Amino acid sequence: MPALAAPTLTDGTVTLRAHRRDDTDRVLEQCLDPASQRWTTVPVPYDRELALSFVEDLMPQGWAEDREWGFAIEVGGRYAGTCSLRHDGSGRAEIAYAAHPDVRGTGTVGRALRLLVDWGFEDRGLRAIGWWAHVGNWASRKAAWRLGFGIEGTVRAAQPQRGELRDSWVGTLLREDPRAPTHPWLVTPVLEADGLRLRAPEESDVPRIVQACSDPVSQRWLGQLPSPYDEASAHAWLAAGHERLATGTGTDWVVVDPADDLVLGSVGWFAHTPGVECEVGYLTHPSARGRGVASRATQAVLRHAFEQLGVRRVRAFAAAENTASRQVLQAAGMTCTGIERLGARVRDGVADAALYDVLAEDWRAGRSSASVRR
Repeated sequence: MPALAAPTLTDGTVTLRAHRRDDTDRVLEQCLDPASQRWTTVPVPYDRELALSFVEDLMPQGWAEDREWGFAIEVGGRYAGTCSLRHDGSGRAEIAYAAHPDVRGTGTVGRALRLLVDWGFEDRGLRAIGWWAHVGNWASRKAAWRLGFGIEGTVRAAQPQRGELRDSWVGTLLREDPRAPTHPWLVTPVLEADGLRLRAPEESDVPRIVQACSDPVSQRWLGQLPSPYDEASAHAWLAAGHERLATGTGTDWVVVDPADDLVLGSVGWFAHTPGVECEVGYLTHPSARGRGVASRATQAVLRHAFEQLGVRRVRAFAAAENTASRQVLQAAGMTCTGIERLGARVRDGVADAALYDVLAEDWRAGRSSASVRR
C-alpha cells in the first residue's frame, strides 16, 4: 500500500500543503519566537538544523507512518505555520497547530484549522477530534472555540514540556457538531461612569488589587477572599476573569481614575441567566472609599446589564451589618427586598445578608426622573 502523501487544500486565501525545504527559515523564526517556546514543546535551544529536520524528516515521516497528518500553512505565497492531526487509527485524532508570529491575529490559523478539520472528518473518516492546550494559552483556546470545540475542563499535570508537567485544557469536536461557537466569548468594553473609567484588568494592576483585597475592611466583609491575599491570589483572579469571558458567564472591570489610570476598585457581573437576570459585585480600594466610586461604577454596570445584556433584573447582596456596602447599592438605585439569614460569607463565618435588586422598568423610570430633574 503506497504511503499517504499530503494533499493540497485551499479556501482561496489560505492553503494547506506539504512542508518544503524553502519553509526552513520561516520555521526557524517561528520556533525562536517566545510565544512558541512558551506554549509548545518545540526544543529549546532551537537552530536551523532542527528546522530543516522538521520540514524534511519529521513531517514527511508522520505521513509515511500514517500517524500524523501534518500540513504547512501558506498565505500570500509564504509559510505561515503548521497544523496537523495526530491519530492512532481509532477514528479519533488530536489537533495541533502553531503560527508564525507575523500572521497571528489575522484569522489565518482559523481558516487553516477549518480546512484541516473538514478534511479530517470528510476525507479521513474521523469521528472525533481532540484539542489540548496548556492552561493560559488563550489564543489557542479561542481558535478551538471558534471551530466549535467543547471545552470539557482542566486536567492537572496533563502534558509534559521540557521536563515539567503542565496543567492543560481539553476539548472535543465531534463529526456531527456544528463548526461554530456554542456560546459567546465576551469582550470587556470600556465604560465611562461620571468621572470614572471602567476597563479590563491588566497585569500591571496586580499591586493595587493586592492592596484592595488585603485591606482589613475587604477581608472582614468578603469572606471568600483568600487570606492572606498576595500576588498569586491576584493573578488567580485575573485568570478567573479570563475564564468568565471565555465561557460567556461574566465580566470584570477595574475602576480607574481617567487622569492617571490608578485602580480605585473593581466591579463585575456574573450568575447570568440570559434574558432574565444577573448579579453584580464590587470592591473598593481603601484610598477611594467615601467618594461614591463604588456606587457610580455599579450604576455603569447596571446600565450595561440592562442595555447590552438585556436582563430584566439585576440583583446584589451585602452582609446585613455592612452599612457602607448597603449604602452603595441604595445609591446605585437598588432596593432592599429582604434579609436572608446566614446568607453572607464573612471572615469569621457567616452572617445575615441583605438582598437587593432593581428591575429594568424601575431602572429606566429612575433614569428618566433623573433626566427631568437635571
